[in-house]
Amino acid sequence: MKTATGTREHIKVIEEYESGGLKVEILEYQKLLGISNASMAQQIYFMEEQNIRVRQIALYLNNEKVTIEKGAMSYFQGDIEMVSGVTVANALGRMVRGAITGEQMAQPEYTGTGLLVLEPSFKHFLVLELAKDESIIVDDGMFYCAQGGVTIKAVSQKNLSSAIAGGESIFQQQLTGPGIVILESTVPMSEIDIIEMENDTLKVDGNFAVLRSSTLSFTVERSAKTLVGSAVSGEGLVNVYRGTGQVWLAPTIKVYKTLDNAQALGSLHTKNLKMNTSRS
Repeated sequence: MKTATGTREHIKVIEEYESGGLKVEILEYQKLLGISNASMAQQIYFMEEQNIRVRQIALYLNNEKVTIEKGAMSYFQGDIEMVSGVTVANALGRMVRGAITGEQMAQPEYTGTGLLVLEPSFKHFLVLELAKDESIIVDDGMFYCAQGGVTIKAVSQKNLSSAIAGGESIFQQQLTGPGIVILESTVPMSEIDIIEMENDTLKVDGNFAVLRSSTLSFTVERSAKTLVGSAVSGEGLVNVYRGTGQVWLAPTIKVYKTLDNAQALGSLHTKNLKMNTSRS
C-alpha cells in the first residue's frame, strides 16, 4: 500500500497507533521550503524553533470504517467509499437535531481498504483508544476523526446554568467506544495532566478541562462554602467534577489565550495581562 509520506522530503512520522483494521500515523513537516517572502520566512523560522509545525493525520484502512470532521479530508487512495450517513429516513431528524444542538447534519464516513489523508494543521493531535462502552465528553470543536466502532453524538449539559457560568458549551460531543479517537488541540499532550478520580472531587478555576469521562458529574459552585470565603479566596466560581473517571486538564490554555489577546491588542508585553479564566 502507498505510504502517506510518499515522495515528499522533510516529513516524518512522529506517532503511530493501530487497532483492528485501522492504522493511524501523525505526520509532521520538519521544514516548509516553499516560502518566497522574506518576512514570512522569518516568521516560519521562529515558529519551527518553537515546534510550531504543520501536522497531518494519515489513516490506513483495512476493511475498516472511519468518521471524520466535515471538510477534514485531503485525499484518499484505494478501494474506499465515502458516504454521508444521511438517508431519506433520518434526514429530517438530523436536520432538526442539528438546528437545536449545533451538531452537524452529517459527518463523512469512509469505508473500505486504502489510504485516507486528512488536511494539514498547525494544531496538535491527541489520540486515544476507547474500550467497549467507554465514553468521554470532549471540548467543543476538538473532534477530528474516529474509528468506525465509535458512536458520536451531541449531549446537553444537565445543568444549563452551570454550563453557562462555567464557560462550557451547552451542547458537547460524547464519544463512546470501542475504537480510536483523534482530537485536534491547541495544546500538546505533553502539557495535559490526566487526573484519575475514584469517588473523588476535582475543582477547577476556569474552563481548561478539555476532556472528561462521561461517568463524572459536572457543576459550577462557589469556591468556598460562604460568599465571604469565596470573596476572600479571589476565586469566586469553580468548575466541579465528581465521581470516578478521568479529567484532562490543560492549564496552559490560559497562557495561549492571553498571548493571543496581547497580540490582537498590539501589545508585546504580558506583564500586566491577567491569565485568570475564572467566571467569578
